[in-house]
Amino acid sequence: MPRQARIALAGVPVHIIQRGHNRSVCFFSDQDFVRYLDELAELSVRLSCAVHAYCLMTNHVHLLLTSQEADGCARLMKHLGQRYVQYVNRTHRRTGSLWEGRYRSSIVDSSNYLLRCQRYIELNPVRAGIVAGPDEYAWSSYGTNALGVPSKFLLPHPEYLALGATDEERRATYRALFEVAPSQNELTRIRESISGGFALGSDQFLAEVSRTLRRRAYRVGPH
Repeated sequence: MPRQARIALAGVPVHIIQRGHNRSVCFFSDQDFVRYLDELAELSVRLSCAVHAYCLMTNHVHLLLTSQEADGCARLMKHLGQRYVQYVNRTHRRTGSLWEGRYRSSIVDSSNYLLRCQRYIELNPVRAGIVAGPDEYAWSSYGTNALGVPSKFLLPHPEYLALGATDEERRATYRALFEVAPSQNELTRIRESISGGFALGSDQFLAEVSRTLRRRAYRVGPH
């Protein structure tokens, strides 16, 4: 049975998760994290795919991207996955699968869920119990988005830019978002959307996406 096409629209952000095969380790050293980010930086520029947020965990990756082409993020993930696997196999003298297969994705309603999704991504190490606060984790975009650590490839989404008139105002407002823990309902909606490959957003957004794509873009049942 053919796989159903991903839900993707030009100019609409997408939350992506890619896990290691059988949830095994896919980053073995600090240099591996650096290499992945270097490849992401180069490809995001070459393929005109804006990276708003990321979090690299030992056995999986979270990305928040926007492309002006419907298949832009898919092309980035294809090249990124291939390049990184070749590097890992060569460096660590291994063979076989690194990723579990297809990455999971969910397009995101900018006006209602973009910043919530970005917060979800950057809080991943905290939820996992690895660190007490997002500022303590080296391999996420929190340092840039919240603290102003320079990045050679991150591009803020307009929703982030609207948080303040200056960089410091935006960062302060953004940090304040992390002072309130996400509700369980918010966590569930984000997880169910990415797990099922559905759109994440308001009822109006879900209806508009469904009409545009002529297919159901949301999970059946309460949302």
